[in-house]
Amino acid sequence: MTTANVETHPLSPFIPQQAKLLMLGSFPPPQKRWKMNFYYPNLQNDMWRIFGLVFFGDKYYFFQDKVTFNLTLIKSFLQQQGIAISDTCYQIRRLQNNASDKFLELITPVNLITLLTKMPKCQYIMTTGDKATSILMQLMPVGTVTPAIGHSSTALLHGRQLILNRLPSSSRAYPLALERKAQIYHDYFQTIGLIQK
Repeated sequence: MTTANVETHPLSPFIPQQAKLLMLGSFPPPQKRWKMNFYYPNLQNDMWRIFGLVFFGDKYYFFQDKVTFNLTLIKSFLQQQGIAISDTCYQIRRLQNNASDKFLELITPVNLITLLTKMPKCQYIMTTGDKATSILMQLMPVGTVTPAIGHSSTALLHGRQLILNRLPSSSRAYPLALERKAQIYHDYFQTIGLIQK
């Protein structure tokens, strides 16, 4: 296999010491589109607006202004909540020069076993889109049910019981209103105990 145009993931996994949830996307957009050196760095991606709405009722809570992320606040919040972030792809090739999952060719998936050994308390894995979900399922034992949005499935991986969930993509290309996405994320975080009922 040629290594031409193969990209290796530019970020290390973000792993709080007491992480109980692992959030998995697919792969970052091209770095020319980044507004910070962290996950979901593209202003056109609504992940940090969703988190702002879900936890604080303010879509700009994790911004210094409406066009600048507050990375210190984002990391501090994730540490406090025990939310780890990584991606399902470790190496990819872009079939087109954009951020679309549809045009990502998987070369090497993330080493999920190694990742989970760094998170002994992690029981939940959530994916944020179709590509991330399909790759995660390739890493699960044969027979693991692919979770639909709003539903969970379980897997036993290296002796650890995991609860898998798939949530809507935070990309604006995913045809669902921001507020509706935030409600689905809110319900999920409430279900796993990150938001009190």
